[in-house]
Amino acid sequence: MRFMNALGAFGVIALLSACGVAPIQTGPIPSGTPSTTGSQLTADAAARSFVQVVRTVEPVAERECRNRTSGMNCDFNIVVDDRPGQPANAFQTLDENGRPIVAFTLALIADARNEDELAFVLGHETAHHIAGHIARQQQNAMAGAVIFAGIATLSGGDATAVRTAQELGAEVGARRYSKDFELEADALGTIITARAGYNPLRGAEFFTRIPDPGDRFLGTHPPNSSRIDIVRRTMAGL
Repeated sequence: MRFMNALGAFGVIALLSACGVAPIQTGPIPSGTPSTTGSQLTADAAARSFVQVVRTVEPVAERECRNRTSGMNCDFNIVVDDRPGQPANAFQTLDENGRPIVAFTLALIADARNEDELAFVLGHETAHHIAGHIARQQQNAMAGAVIFAGIATLSGGDATAVRTAQELGAEVGARRYSKDFELEADALGTIITARAGYNPLRGAEFFTRIPDPGDRFLGTHPPNSSRIDIVRRTMAGL
């Protein structure tokens, strides 16, 4: 594990020291669940929890990646996005050599109520890579661009109209299956989280705190209720 801009555990703690952290929503916790408890998570606790979660979940995710894929780079690089003013967010991408990167913003680390939430987010983002969602989204975008550009050409559009249609088609294509990809990542992320020893059901409680995107046409994320339901159904099958 390496941190962006050479941030180590104590670097994360120092950067989080000025962040306000929301109180933990307490409730029944299954025995053996390695979650942070108490009425408020301090910056020090948030940073240490993040480091512990990465150390625990990363090898499980890499093992799942190797078991489920062939020829894929499964050497995850978990990093902290320490750019100022970034909202609570986590995302998965690839570096120039194809190595999978999972980035957490400081705001997300500070906002997590317990280790289960951090573990679930990490499991979800690594699942995006294991399922090959970046490549699949690029293929969908390319297909959409070709179709829309073809329609514009047949309709007699000039070069500008064809280029505009191509760009629109790429966006529509990229969004076409994005909600399905999120649910796939939730399901596999649930498995990774559970196999790492954390509680995915408790981890998925953060869906009750974030705005619900609803079920919008060509929306990028499914309704929060659907995401919680897929976690529950996946857990029932483990």
